[in-house]
Amino acid sequence: MEYSNAIMKVLVFLACTTHLALAGSHSLQYFYTAVTPGINFPEYTSVGLVDGEQIVYCDSNIRKNIPKTEWMEKNEGAEYWDRQTQICLRQQKNFKVNLGTAMGRFNQTKGVHTVQRMVACELDDDGTKRGYRQDAYDGEDFISLDMNTQTWTAPKPQAVITKNKWEATGVAATHYKNYLENTCIESLQKYVSYGRDTLERKDHPEVSVFQKDSSAVCHATGFFPKAVMISWQKDGEDVNENVELRETLPNHDGTFQKKSILILSPEELKNHKYTCVVQHSGLDIVMPLHPGGVSVGVIVGVVAVLLLVLIGCVGFFIWRKKKNDFKPVAASDGEGSSTSSK
Repeated sequence: MEYSNAIMKVLVFLACTTHLALAGSHSLQYFYTAVTPGINFPEYTSVGLVDGEQIVYCDSNIRKNIPKTEWMEKNEGAEYWDRQTQICLRQQKNFKVNLGTAMGRFNQTKGVHTVQRMVACELDDDGTKRGYRQDAYDGEDFISLDMNTQTWTAPKPQAVITKNKWEATGVAATHYKNYLENTCIESLQKYVSYGRDTLERKDHPEVSVFQKDSSAVCHATGFFPKAVMISWQKDGEDVNENVELRETLPNHDGTFQKKSILILSPEELKNHKYTCVVQHSGLDIVMPLHPGGVSVGVIVGVVAVLLLVLIGCVGFFIWRKKKNDFKPVAASDGEGSSTSSK
């Protein structure tokens, strides 16, 4: 039970922090996770994704960085994979130290705990850049970078000492701003050029609308890219109350699915006309709700995204066991080496 709760926190945090690239943009994300030993899960895991599709993977069991798409394997040679493997092995050691230090900060000596990190950048067609560096402990926000002010946000008291140390010199913020706006973007552009035929294809959703007990369900599935909007209308007017919009989830074939649930009474269902509107990649699909029946709309499309469940993660700062020391992570395409030595 303790293990399940810990992994659930990872998933919840991932759902809240995985940024959804806008239409006409591309994203590169790296997720790192360290977990306490003794459970049936790798102690360290790293994964890289372009536009939500997993491109590289490494963990403490396989002890090497491997390609997860044909276009990555085809375009990067043995030297690249050897270098990334060595980086992964060094990061594994550093994150193990981080986990022990974080547990100390929270006065914990046992139990299942996780240290997580996300480093990501996005590039729009118009040249707009965005970057993210977010850390977590046990699936909850720990510290994150504000790219605009180059300051650190520390929602936990245990992270304030880190915030103060990093802001004392500004080196860490400057390093990540430079990495996210330059190195990360350059890597993103390179990887998109490798997989353009796949990444820029479009799969429009199959949409079904049906009644379930005292609610109406609108389900969109099989779509790519991930960005989608689902809304309800009542007699042609937008409905904003009693609507539960679920998280976007991956399908086994790499596409995505999402559902919206509208709570309504039998009287409302009888006296009003309800429709679901799904917007995806410039296409609007409008599906009516037929009480007691199922409305299905199919739009044909293509493409794939593979999202690693359980391992997509947001990272924590790397610490030494010696209080207040910072041990930088080795440089990689996923995250540049830190110029800080706090």
